[in-house]
Amino acid sequence: MISIAMLGYGVVGSGVAELINTNRGIFKNSMDQELSISSILVRNLEKYKDNKNNRLITNDIEDIFKNKVDIVVEAMGGLDPSYEYVKRSLKNKKHVVTANKDLIAEHGNELLSIARENGVKLYFEAAVGGGIPILKPLAECLLGNKIENIKAVLNGTTNFILSKIEKENMSYNEALKLAQDYGYAEANPESDVMGYDSARKLAILSSIAFNKKVHWKDMFIEGITDIDYKDFLVAKDKGYTIKLLCMSNKVNDDMYGSVRPVMVKKNSTLGIIENENNAILVKGNAVGEVSFCGKGAGMLPTASSVFADIVDVVTNKSSLFMNIADDEIKVDTLIEEEKEWLIRIKTDKRIDVMNKISDKFSNTYVYSNNFVNDESELMAIVKGKEKNINEILNEIVKKEEADSYRKILIMGEV
Repeated sequence: MISIAMLGYGVVGSGVAELINTNRGIFKNSMDQELSISSILVRNLEKYKDNKNNRLITNDIEDIFKNKVDIVVEAMGGLDPSYEYVKRSLKNKKHVVTANKDLIAEHGNELLSIARENGVKLYFEAAVGGGIPILKPLAECLLGNKIENIKAVLNGTTNFILSKIEKENMSYNEALKLAQDYGYAEANPESDVMGYDSARKLAILSSIAFNKKVHWKDMFIEGITDIDYKDFLVAKDKGYTIKLLCMSNKVNDDMYGSVRPVMVKKNSTLGIIENENNAILVKGNAVGEVSFCGKGAGMLPTASSVFADIVDVVTNKSSLFMNIADDEIKVDTLIEEEKEWLIRIKTDKRIDVMNKISDKFSNTYVYSNNFVNDESELMAIVKGKEKNINEILNEIVKKEEADSYRKILIMGEV
């Protein structure tokens, strides 16, 4: 009997439990073994009093380790108490499978080291792509490649919100409310809409791709809370759409890393990914660019990745890809190449600011008042290096010619 203890029984945990029970006899012929859930840790016992697995449910972590346990599945999320529970499991020589990107982004290197010291495995395929298998293909199928860059849409909540703003002319708040009603967004959506969730996933993916430790907080991170329908009007005018795009590029010994709203071609691989779906593009020096698409979240898609990790533990599959190097990498946050940018400037001195940016940038297109429909805002497309653009716009604000500005990168093909 292969005993599995569950830490957490929410959306992901209940999905994993369902797959375990459905596939309990998957190893019966090959190994004469069955999968069995030994216990399930929850916070509120009352919530699960009528659950079909009620006899296995406990709110005492000590109950988890009283019985024989081979694999611990952590599906609680967050860092507290997940970090301590996972560390304890590994030190007690229990294999651990988790979908917790917060945990791996913050403590993955340490936990993997503890796992190696105790001769057990820590798997976390579902922590990056949800239901999209990416870590195993990256480290196994693409092992002979030097990974050059990663571009991805890694958060279904923000992609759903952006799709609704574009397709149905919703405000950000209206689209967020709909996402919450559908269960795609939490009551407190900060981690998703501010880009933190995507940054943690990108840090894990980049750490493995580049074999260097990447801290998610070192990257440039900008969320979607300021995006509105006017941004999509500009995008549509150019044949683009807007995605919260995760980007990491290896540049000699350093890397560029960011999570930010970006205009991409509407018919591109990432441009056609809508609603709660995710996509990941990886470019290797040998294979070129390969893409991975599918549902990045949800009960059964994420549970599918967790269950695949359980299978790898049981079959003693090599854990070659499960490694985060000790050496840290320097992360650059500014785009060095000359790119086009949509800039939106809040100002009561529209003509003065328009003349100034026309003088500063050789390639400038200013949208008319009719398009903007706001006398206190200037919208324009400029071309230049990000550092120079920031300096010019900061100078305009500093001289009180404008109240604020924001900008959106125009990438074109991805």
